[in-house]
Amino acid sequence: MDWLFFTEVLVGGLLAGVMYSLVALGFVLIYKASGVFNFAQGAMVLFAALTFVSIQAMGVPFWLTFFITLVVMVALGLAIERVVLRPMVNQPPISLFMATIGLAFFLEGLAQMLWGADVHGLNLGFNDEPFDVGGVFISSFDVFAAAICAVLVGSLALFFNKTRLGRALRAVADDHQAAMSVGIPLKQIWAIVWGVAGFVALVCGLLWGSRLGVQFALTLVVLKALPVLILGGFTSVPGAIIGGLIIGAGEKLAEVYLGPILSGGIENWFPYVLALLFLLVRPEGLFGEKHIERV
Repeated sequence: MDWLFFTEVLVGGLLAGVMYSLVALGFVLIYKASGVFNFAQGAMVLFAALTFVSIQAMGVPFWLTFFITLVVMVALGLAIERVVLRPMVNQPPISLFMATIGLAFFLEGLAQMLWGADVHGLNLGFNDEPFDVGGVFISSFDVFAAAICAVLVGSLALFFNKTRLGRALRAVADDHQAAMSVGIPLKQIWAIVWGVAGFVALVCGLLWGSRLGVQFALTLVVLKALPVLILGGFTSVPGAIIGGLIIGAGEKLAEVYLGPILSGGIENWFPYVLALLFLLVRPEGLFGEKHIERV
């Protein structure tokens, strides 16, 4: 066993897992506040990344481009809540889920209609040069991306647990009707959450677009969030973090050590097998809420 190589693979997987956690966080935010699984999160990531690179291509400075795109994504989140979801309050969850599927196709088409379908490179001004830590080579971009994700995830976790508005969001997540009965404005809470989800989609779009290029495949990145959510729990911010680390480390180690035995190429499907096995043991996830039904 080459322990330096093992450590290098493990660290790379954990850093990738932090980025998976950020993707999963977009789902958690919406699900906690409204009980809706937002299938359109991938389309929002693509829309944010395409908007950013298209505006930047006009010669607009980086930070001004970021601010303009942020305004666009927050406005998009608010518009989705107002036009799509608000008229469907108290509808069955399957109806809301189907609405987000239709919304995903609409946003994908709108993004490519406005900005085109060409593949764009995205440079965040950060060179991806590995550095040596005790014989372990670590990607500097992965550390940079993981640091940004960690700050954002940590800030949102503190927001949910320490602020008055965060507690209101948690109350809405527990019971919509009870939250409304004590004066919590449900529609306002949903608007805030969708606005924050637009911001998270922007950060995801920039980081993953810088790594993979800004293209339609960005919508598929969010599929990696599904095993993260299954492991961590659909309503837990800490669960999104822990689940992302497990999936990130697991897929890298499996590819390196099990891949040669299974003819390789297992990195893409191993997280789903891991999630399936986990469902058999703990269906609600590590930090998910247990559903107790009395009959």
